[in-house]
Amino acid sequence: MLKLATISAVLVSMMWSPAGAEINGVLRIGVLNDMSSVYADFQGQGSVVAAQLAVEDFAKLSKRKVEILSADHQNKPDIGAAIARRWFDVDGVDMIIDVPNSAVAFAVSDIARDKNKVFIGSGAGSSLLTGAKCSPNTVHWTYDTWAMGHGLARGVAQQGGKTWFFITADYAFGQDLEKQATDAVLADGGQVLGSVRHPLGTNDYSSFLLQAQSSGAQVMALANAGGDTVNSIKQAAEFNIGAEQKLVALIFDLQSVPALGLKAAQGITALNAFYWDMNDQTRAWSRRYQAHYEKKQMPNHMQAGVYSGAMDYLEAVEKVGSPTDGRAVVAAMKATPIDDILFGHVSVREDGRALHSMYLLQVKTPAESKEEWDVFKVMGTVPPDQAFRPLHDGGCPLVTDRN
Repeated sequence: MLKLATISAVLVSMMWSPAGAEINGVLRIGVLNDMSSVYADFQGQGSVVAAQLAVEDFAKLSKRKVEILSADHQNKPDIGAAIARRWFDVDGVDMIIDVPNSAVAFAVSDIARDKNKVFIGSGAGSSLLTGAKCSPNTVHWTYDTWAMGHGLARGVAQQGGKTWFFITADYAFGQDLEKQATDAVLADGGQVLGSVRHPLGTNDYSSFLLQAQSSGAQVMALANAGGDTVNSIKQAAEFNIGAEQKLVALIFDLQSVPALGLKAAQGITALNAFYWDMNDQTRAWSRRYQAHYEKKQMPNHMQAGVYSGAMDYLEAVEKVGSPTDGRAVVAAMKATPIDDILFGHVSVREDGRALHSMYLLQVKTPAESKEEWDVFKVMGTVPPDQAFRPLHDGGCPLVTDRN
């Protein structure tokens, strides 16, 4: 259950103890995510590859030894928490990164705070991580439910989609995503006619889709992610949903397109923090990632976020001089904005939110696509100050205590 797949960026001994790691100055990063279920293709081993590339690039800047560990949290908070505690207490891990599934992310964030380690959420989605549950030891990279819910819902509502029905994954992430989208719909004068919640990783969405269809809502919104989103869209096509109701996927990532096929996915709008084919730097890094990844896929924005977040963390450790004091490392990340090869200019706000641009994407038609992963066209850019929740609206104690 707690089997670890370990990738080392340097030649290190297989017989490590926490004391040995400290003596030899080895910094350890743990990539914790879903390796076997609904999010495996969207984070999984691909996020481990991204972290490995960060360690390789950091080795060009520093002589500090870094080791990557990885584990499958199975989308269960108790398992994720047990892995995090073992990594911090026994295996000498200094930072945990990725952690899709917000319920697991909340648990890891609390443990990192208690033990003064660092947690960087790239796959984690809930905006509560920089709101009521913010921590001086946590940085939220890539995206969050506020950005995705408000960004897409606002755009669809302004295009005439005024009545909504939500099909929502029944855990913290899905519930928060629905709330954020609902707030945007209501603010634009729209109306939510209802919602239904489904178990994570279910195989049959027919009853949920039929409830949404019978509501008569103009917009059927999917407040889920990964394989749940793909399967929802596939089954929606069987009910001919889309002919009279607009189907909106609030979370839609690169790997969703080949899973559906371009013909079925064409025209779908998405909001992502990164697309591999945006410029020469993103293309060069992504080709390198693809060459390292056994599945030969291109990276999505969450996997790219693992690379960028790990690089910023490692550079902050160099500034502080040691990974021992997690709060000091996060404070260094907040104090020093970076110009990242994948995300552009990034600054970390006092609530832990990493600020960067987001991109409005649209799935290409089969005729427009030139190769397997040539699936999106960039339709617009959302600047950082518009992409994420205003600092004082989240209720983060790190902010309210000081203002």
